[in-house]
Amino acid sequence: MSDDSTRTEVDTIGPVEVAATALWGAQSQRSLENFAIGTDTFTAPFICSFAQVKKAAAQTNQALGLLSSDNGKLIERACDEIITGKHNDQFPLSVWQTGSGTQTHMNVNEVIANRSNELAGKDRGAKSPVHPNDHVNMSQSTNDVFPTVMHVATRHLLHSRLYPVLESLIGELDFKAETFSEVIKTGRTHMMDATPVTLGQEFSSYARQLRFALDQILHGELGLRELAIGGTAVGTGLNSHPDWPAAMTQAISRLTQLEFVPAENRFSELAAHDALLNTHGQLNGLAAALFKMANDIRLMNSGPRCGLSEIHLPANEPGSSIMPGKVNPTQVEALTMVCLRVMGNNTTVSMAGSQGHFQLNVYKPLIIHCVMESITLLTDAMDSFNQRCLTGLTANEEQLRHFVSRSLMLVTALSPIIGYDKAAQAAKYAQEHDITLKEAIVTLKFMSAEDYDREVRPEAMLGPSTPGSVRTR
Repeated sequence: MSDDSTRTEVDTIGPVEVAATALWGAQSQRSLENFAIGTDTFTAPFICSFAQVKKAAAQTNQALGLLSSDNGKLIERACDEIITGKHNDQFPLSVWQTGSGTQTHMNVNEVIANRSNELAGKDRGAKSPVHPNDHVNMSQSTNDVFPTVMHVATRHLLHSRLYPVLESLIGELDFKAETFSEVIKTGRTHMMDATPVTLGQEFSSYARQLRFALDQILHGELGLRELAIGGTAVGTGLNSHPDWPAAMTQAISRLTQLEFVPAENRFSELAAHDALLNTHGQLNGLAAALFKMANDIRLMNSGPRCGLSEIHLPANEPGSSIMPGKVNPTQVEALTMVCLRVMGNNTTVSMAGSQGHFQLNVYKPLIIHCVMESITLLTDAMDSFNQRCLTGLTANEEQLRHFVSRSLMLVTALSPIIGYDKAAQAAKYAQEHDITLKEAIVTLKFMSAEDYDREVRPEAMLGPSTPGSVRTR
């Protein structure tokens, strides 16, 4: 029995009491009651993409003569309100629901229908003149709409958020590579001293890794252009117009300003989500590249007195509740935690993507939740790292010069002159006697101090070279 705080809505199972303030209907209410699992809900960008697809459907059904102009325009107006975020609080359903996403699909259908009817001067729950299934869902099934929205929402997030932020991060790394192009430091392989590099060369490596990751994501996005719409329940297109897939993809492309095409095979788009798996795999590659860069920066910043202390990071906040004056690489820690989360999501997406039984994969909400979470977390973490860490990063040139002067691997420049065995002997001697490489070379009478200074020049060890003064060994 309803009172002023609720209204009665009806679905095929029977009547349900729905909050009077809610735009959703009976099926959404049942989902709220049956799937009270966790706190994860679908994000506003996902719902926005859903409303764009529904608006495209209303426009296409009108163009094909299947939907009246009056109802079509009401649906479009309701979709426009959702797209602008006006009804974000009307989509409270848990991600952890049916594997096809039917509950969230009906949540969208019901909100659009109820709002359409309000715009027509009718009561919520009336299902007239606009019905959530007969009109909002005309020519559609959850099984083709939900994967269509998955592709649309993923591409929207990539273009509106991840790409600009990643490009900005790469740009800052390129700038650091140029800024530090003449700052020489000791290279390290196996975490051990190696021949010199510049700090700029080191940062150029990070920029290239991230550019490669971006290129791979862009290439993988080609698969996301294909839309499942038109497959309806099992891929056959039952209850849809023959021109529906092409017309719908054109409408979606127009509304989103992104190019989409009908899927080459709609059966596969319902039963599998390989394009999304591929995209997340490339996100995983980006996470791996970011993790490597961040860890290098973490180690170079270690100190300030008892670590490498080769660079200085901005001091954004105190680092300890007990040790006064301590400052930690917090942006690095946040970024690397996000990277691990993305790597975990990649395992989840891979497993979920393998679960396409016959004509339908029933892990759709989980897949899109992980994909969108990974994109959002990577975007936010990269932006934070760039703005609050990388832009303020400076080189500790005095420390870098000190390490270079003490490096035993400068002896590599002498191998073509005195031979590998003598060079190794000199390095070992210097280490054992805690003296410089120059002192060891002179003590062992392998070379004069003047010849050493002429041949061992770190700035000449930064790239290929033709042997100059090669002496008899």
